[in-house]
Amino acid sequence: MSFIQIDKLLETVVRDRVSDLHITTGQPPVCRVGGRMRKLETKSLGPEDTVSLMKSITPERNQQELQERGGTDFGFAFGDKARFRVAVFKQRGHIAMVLRRIPNEFLTFEQLGLPSKIGELIVRPRGLFLVTGPTGSGKTTSLASMINWLNDTHDHHIITLEDPIEYYHQHKMSTINQREIGVDVPNFPEALRRALRMDPDVILVGEMRDLETISSAISAAETGHMVFGTLHTTGAQGTVDRIIDVFPTNQQEQIRTQLSTSIVGILSQALLPRKPKGLVAAYELLVVTSAIANLIREGKTFRINSSIQTGRKHGMQLLDDALFDLWRKQLCEEKDVVMKSNNPAELKQRIANFKKGIISDDEDGDEDDEDEDEDEDEDKH
Repeated sequence: MSFIQIDKLLETVVRDRVSDLHITTGQPPVCRVGGRMRKLETKSLGPEDTVSLMKSITPERNQQELQERGGTDFGFAFGDKARFRVAVFKQRGHIAMVLRRIPNEFLTFEQLGLPSKIGELIVRPRGLFLVTGPTGSGKTTSLASMINWLNDTHDHHIITLEDPIEYYHQHKMSTINQREIGVDVPNFPEALRRALRMDPDVILVGEMRDLETISSAISAAETGHMVFGTLHTTGAQGTVDRIIDVFPTNQQEQIRTQLSTSIVGILSQALLPRKPKGLVAAYELLVVTSAIANLIREGKTFRINSSIQTGRKHGMQLLDDALFDLWRKQLCEEKDVVMKSNNPAELKQRIANFKKGIISDDEDGDEDDEDEDEDEDEDKH
C-alpha cells in the first residue's frame, strides 16, 4: 500500500512543481509551493504510515544510520521524472521525512537571472569562486547551472564532491566525475586531497564547513585549479570574515594573504516569493579586483560593501540593491525584500523615500551608470 502511496505523492510533487514534501505523524503530507506550506487533502498519517513510506525509499545503509544516529540523508531518483534529496529523522520517537525536489533540467544563467559577469569569472584557469546564502536559497541550482555551462562549452575534467549528489551531469564537452561523500569517499578533506591527483581542471566542493576543507580548497585554488565552493553565509563581506575566523588567530594573517590571491569572486543569493506565484532570486556579486584583494590582505573587510557599491563597472552588485530593484519592478512584496535584506532598516527607508519621490544623489548617479553599462552590454551581444 505504501509504495503506491509514495508514488502518488511524488507524482503530485512533480506535477505541481512542489519544492519540498514534508511527511510526519499526526497530519497529512505537506507540500511547500512557492515558499508557502500547504497540507494535501488526504488522510492524516499514523506512525506505521511514516515507517512504511520511509522503508519504501530508504537504502539499507541509511536505515542503519537512522537507527544509530537518529537521522540520515540520501539522494533518490523517482524514475526519470525527478530526483530528490531526502532527509529522514526521528521526532518524538516517530519517523519523519523531508523530500526536496531537484529539478532534472538545468536552468540557464538568464533563466536564473544570474549576473552576466559570472561567465567570465568561472572560466579563469585557477581560483576560488564561492556561492553563499542560507539553506534553500538555490546555491545548488546556481552551481549546477555553472557546471552544466562549462560542460557545454569547455573540454575540462570536472570533479564534484557532494553530500549527497543532487543534480546528475552527463559527460558532454567535459568529463564529469561526481563523488558522493559517505558512499564514494568518507569525507570532504579526504575527497579534496584525492581529487588533486586526478588531473582536474575544476573541483566543486559541496560544502566548506570546517577548517580542513576550507584550507584544502584554498590550496587547491592556489595550485592551478578552479574551485567552486558553498558556504551558509550571507553577503560577500560576511563570507570573507567567516572563512578567516575559522582559523586560529596565529594563522589568520597567512590565510588573508592566501585568500586575497586565490579568490576570484563571491556570489551571495537569497530566494524570495515572486508575485503572483513562483520564486525569484536576488544576487550579490563581489568580483575580486586588486583593490579588493588588498582589503582582504590588510584585514579591512568592513570596506568591502562600499567597494561593491562603487564597483558596478566590474559587474558587482549589493544584495540590497538587487532586492530594491525586485521591489521597484513590482516582482516582490516590500515585506519579503526587507526580510531578506542585509540591512533591513536602510532598505525600508530607501523604499519609503522612493514612494515619496525622494531619490538620493547616488541613486541618480547609479541609474546613469547602469544605463551606460547596459549600452555596453548590448554592444557585446
